[in-house]
Amino acid sequence: MLQNVAVVLLDGVHPFELGVVCEVFGIDRSDDGLPAYDFAVASAEGPTLTSPAGFTIGTRYGLERLEEADLIAVPAGDSYVHREYPAELLEALNRAVGRGARVLSVCSGVFVLAAAGLLDGRRCAVHWRHAEELARRHPRVRVEPDVLYVDEDPVITSAGTAAGIDACLHLVRKEQGSEVANAIARRMVVPPHREGGQTQYVDRPLPRTRCDTVGEVLAWMERHLDREVTVDELAARAHMSPRTFARRFQQETGTTPYRWLLGQRVLLARELLEGTDETVDAVAARAGFGNAATLRHHFARWVGTTPQAYRRTFRCPEPARTA
Repeated sequence: MLQNVAVVLLDGVHPFELGVVCEVFGIDRSDDGLPAYDFAVASAEGPTLTSPAGFTIGTRYGLERLEEADLIAVPAGDSYVHREYPAELLEALNRAVGRGARVLSVCSGVFVLAAAGLLDGRRCAVHWRHAEELARRHPRVRVEPDVLYVDEDPVITSAGTAAGIDACLHLVRKEQGSEVANAIARRMVVPPHREGGQTQYVDRPLPRTRCDTVGEVLAWMERHLDREVTVDELAARAHMSPRTFARRFQQETGTTPYRWLLGQRVLLARELLEGTDETVDAVAARAGFGNAATLRHHFARWVGTTPQAYRRTFRCPEPARTA
């Protein structure tokens, strides 16, 4: 059942993530034949809260409002990643799940659910920038860093910011059908379902790391992504045996030479798809994949979508011409 919805706030709540939940569940669309939810915003830290945008948020509801909710949403907030949370809130979330309610987080709101122990042994989504920190702080949580949302009923978690829309619409679709979810999406002027995961939004496919002994080789590899290279050749450039080079490479980058090279080739392909009109075949050649089929194969595995779909989403528009 999805009828009674409460959003619970902590001080420093982000307005957009709060607005996402309010937009999906807090607007009466019954004139269009859509469900009207019994919706409320509740506070876990007093009647007046601040936001990082410089304004305050007031509500007359406290944690008691959560006791009757079918769904409790926890949006993101400033410093939610590193702060402590009221014990009363964590207890209320556990009681809610215990009586059969669902909980849903948007972006860093997932840290609240993790602190409550609701994610132990479960998969979850989080903004890609926070994935490593969430996994470090909560080792019993199975972090999925490349998806828009994860439904581990009764716990639903979403990735960064707008991925909260995807998660909320997913829940509406699950409980009340595609027709209702699609109608709400049309009212919001958003797609009812997005292709791919959040991997396509990550800045780099692999993080930059300090490399004491293989740094020069990495720089050479970046300059020659279109070349076929072997570990033996790379090891010779580093003046090491292949075995020692492979071990040092893994220690300093956290991955293998082959996977590192693939990641950088995917990154170059993304940049070319965003910033040029070159064909997919030309992009594949310049990025070292050889042909479009090989590019599509690796691109889908790394980014979660096709090169053409990625280009449609991220292609930089031509500047308007002036007379």
